[in-house]
Amino acid sequence: MEKDIFCRIIDGEIPCHKVYEDDDVLAFLDISQVTKGHTLVVPKKHYDNFLATPKSVMHKVMDVAQTIGQIEIKMLGAVGVNILTNCYEAAGQTVKHFHVHVIPRYDVGDGFILEMKNNAEGLNLPAIAEMVKNELK
Repeated sequence: MEKDIFCRIIDGEIPCHKVYEDDDVLAFLDISQVTKGHTLVVPKKHYDNFLATPKSVMHKVMDVAQTIGQIEIKMLGAVGVNILTNCYEAAGQTVKHFHVHVIPRYDVGDGFILEMKNNAEGLNLPAIAEMVKNELK
């Protein structure tokens, strides 16, 4: 099986601009820079996505993402930050390796658009809530 781009970066086969590294996690600037400072935080061990990642590893990745977001607000002059991950192609995942985007925000016209529309009309919210709640038991 061919290694994904993040495994190749972790293994040093592809250069990156590292901002953080420890035994379990690597964080580096995204080559696309949706906004200035856009950073990817990845576990060094391969997991396909957030849903397939052990909680202990996911927590380490999110801890690093939180700290980077705090630093980018302080040091880059961002006024907000988006912390996000995508699971599966339908949700926008393009690399099958768990990763978290830390996207500093500077103003509403800074080049990143995340739109959430209200699609609740016609949905049975109590039934959906009950179904999910029952699976959590």
